[in-house]
Amino acid sequence: MSIENPVLSDLLNPVVDICVGAGEAILEIYNSDDFVNATDVQTKGDDSPLTKADLAAHKHIVAALEKLTPEIPILSEESGGIDWETRKSWDRYWLVDPLDGTKEFIKRNGEFTVNIALIETHEAVLGVVHVPAQNETYYAARDVGAYKRDAEGTNHFIQVRKPANKKPVVVGSRSHQSDELKAYLAQLGDHEMTPMGSSLKLCLVAEGKADLYPRLGLTSEWDTAAAQAVVEVAGGEVVTPDRNPLLYNAKENILNPWFMVFGDATHDWCKGIPEQA
Repeated sequence: MSIENPVLSDLLNPVVDICVGAGEAILEIYNSDDFVNATDVQTKGDDSPLTKADLAAHKHIVAALEKLTPEIPILSEESGGIDWETRKSWDRYWLVDPLDGTKEFIKRNGEFTVNIALIETHEAVLGVVHVPAQNETYYAARDVGAYKRDAEGTNHFIQVRKPANKKPVVVGSRSHQSDELKAYLAQLGDHEMTPMGSSLKLCLVAEGKADLYPRLGLTSEWDTAAAQAVVEVAGGEVVTPDRNPLLYNAKENILNPWFMVFGDATHDWCKGIPEQA
């Protein structure tokens, strides 16, 4: 493997190991006797919660990625602001969410994940999503495949469901549901709604357990990148309402536009989406 240009297939398993290690750091806090006391939870500038577990996972991931690929820069949710003048020159970088679903972590419902993506020319080409509470991992890379490792350590090839169910299974946020989403679902017709936290929503589409994840609300680029790679390698799509792909590091603002995640592209899932404010 060339240090200057590591191959995706050579990076995938080491990144899985890094995610699992971060998950172990999170579980030490998650399973502790003084879980989420007053000193465990802080509030970030956007009013989202920040726990000791976020920081422990961040430190583990950054140290391990710097050792694995010292030449590739890292943008983590917890790394602080890296200005646009620096970021816009990056053709290849790691995009990390050390603990996605912090609200689910605090609720102790297990629906939180560790996420690492490799971005190349604005696209997520490798992604690992680890679910610490279930000891499950979704991982994928272009020209390699998309897989799920279960709690027993068995690896399963995954792919999206095609065609979609006649009564589509829609996955949505357990903690957020906007008025726009409610309006979209009302016009979608008969469907089955499955609430889920964190990037697991995209992973359910990737493994064929859900047909659609409409996100008509705010997310940040590190929330979606790793799972987007899994969805796309598994044969699905992650697109904006006008059917353009969801891109990364293509603008100064790290907020994503609204997006749709689906497996069966023969259905016009973008029909009926209200105008984004």
